[in-house]
Amino acid sequence: MPLVTKSATLNADSPLIGRRIDHIVQELVALSRSQVTGLFDHGCVRVNGAICTQPAQRLAAGDRVEVKYDASQRYHPKPKPRRNLGFEIVFEDKHLIVVNKPADLLTVPTVREETNTLQHKVAEYVKHVSKGRAAFTVHRLDRGVSGLLVLGKTQEIVRQLKDQFAASKPEREYLAIVSGLIEKASGTFESLLATDKDLNRFSTEDEKVGQLAITHYRVVSVLEDTTLVQVRLETGRRNQIRVHFAEAGHPVLGDPRYRPEQAAHRHWPHKRLALHARLLGFEHPVSGQELRFEAALPEEMERFLKGVKRK
Repeated sequence: MPLVTKSATLNADSPLIGRRIDHIVQELVALSRSQVTGLFDHGCVRVNGAICTQPAQRLAAGDRVEVKYDASQRYHPKPKPRRNLGFEIVFEDKHLIVVNKPADLLTVPTVREETNTLQHKVAEYVKHVSKGRAAFTVHRLDRGVSGLLVLGKTQEIVRQLKDQFAASKPEREYLAIVSGLIEKASGTFESLLATDKDLNRFSTEDEKVGQLAITHYRVVSVLEDTTLVQVRLETGRRNQIRVHFAEAGHPVLGDPRYRPEQAAHRHWPHKRLALHARLLGFEHPVSGQELRFEAALPEEMERFLKGVKRK
């Protein structure tokens, strides 16, 4: 049986504005509450092209809801994961898992061989729920940075995902609050990044030691003495966003390594960086489906943006 697709777009005068997504989905598909929950759990619901895993999310004007499912299949809700995992599960199937990492957590162990890392926590969760399966890191986020990461459950899945990242295929978008006022509405940083003896990254003209790094940005909002920027990566070098903006005179707020004095702000007392990986898109290595996920801004960044004046 072919897939069934149901959709709705909320115009400015739509009575659906402000309603929960799961209520709207139930009206679109005319299935039971349990099966509607299952549609969310199995990634069948998208909002503005991104898979939605939050049934209680409320819709705004302009939002587009799309439900795609097999009418011959019964979508049972998945068992609820254990609480207090230390990370948020955004999507999971038998091949991979997409998570929202908190800022205070290392992605992988350093030379100190820490055990309280995202990799350890996800592997423990997967082993507990999936009866012996493991979880392996595909890419990383710096400690102090929150947001979306994908991990594979087999080495073959990891290899295929890493091939996508090496070819710069995944869609990766960040939001950052940076020091100072950026005048250009958009731009691109391109340099060769090298590493010094203290593991700090810096731009160099030496092609023998530098790796090509390309960062695209767009100004979202100019604030009183800071700027909210949307950042898209063409390459994924360690500390790439932090270095490029710091070298341009606009370090990420809260950065303890790159221009820390300039990165300090009276309204940013947090130890974390004002940097969040909000969007991740890639091709599923088994099904070939285009997956696209979004993670809402963390509370610290939301609170900062609400509390400062805009130009």
